[in-house]
Amino acid sequence: MSELMRLDDSLGTRLSLEEYRSDFRGRQWAIDGEDSWKLERAQHFVEPGVPSWDAFSRGDWKAALRLMQQEREWIEEFSAQAEEKGISLYRVRVVEEPISPYLQWELHLLRLRAQCGEAIRVLDAAAVAPLERSGPLPELVTLGTSTLYRVRYDEKGALDGAVRFTAPELVAAATELTRELFDRGEDMESFFQRRVADLPPPHRNALAR
Repeated sequence: MSELMRLDDSLGTRLSLEEYRSDFRGRQWAIDGEDSWKLERAQHFVEPGVPSWDAFSRGDWKAALRLMQQEREWIEEFSAQAEEKGISLYRVRVVEEPISPYLQWELHLLRLRAQCGEAIRVLDAAAVAPLERSGPLPELVTLGTSTLYRVRYDEKGALDGAVRFTAPELVAAATELTRELFDRGEDMESFFQRRVADLPPPHRNALAR
C-alpha cells in the first residue's frame, strides 16, 4: 500500500482520454493467461453517450434498465474473448451508504457484468476507511503484471484519461491491494439481492449534483 501512496504523475505517463482509450485497447488483449483487476471507489460518475446512462440521467429508469439489457450480448462476447485468452477479470466496487443514485444504476450494470462472467465483489466503504487517512483510494486498473492505470475523472465525474505506470512494484502493489479487498468483499449477486433489488427508482431530483 505504501507504494500506492506515491502514485503521482511523475512516476508514470499522463494520458489524455483518447490516448488512454487507445493505449488500453492496445494492451488489454496482450496479457494472455494473466489477470486484470479493477478498483472503483468514487460514488458518482457521469457517462454521457452511454444510452442507458443517458436515460438514467433524464430520470427514465425503466428505459435505463431496458437499454442496459441490450448491452448483454456485447458483454458476453467480451467475456468470452477474455476467457478464450485465459484472462480473468476481477473488480471490487466500494459502496457508501446510503447508495447514491448513480451507484444504484451502476450496480445494476455490474450485476449484468457478473452474470456474464466477470468476478465482482462489493465492499462497504467502512472497510477501507483505515486505508484512506490521507485521502480516498484511487481508481485503479491493472493489466497483468505489466501495466497499472490510475484512472482520472474531471470535477463532474467524467472520464478524463489516466496515468499509466509500468514499474513492476507499483503494478504488484495495486494487484495485491485489490485482491485483498476482493477477498473481503461480498459476492455481487448476494449484495444486489440484499441491498439493491428492492430499492425504488432513484428520484429524478436526486440525480443532479
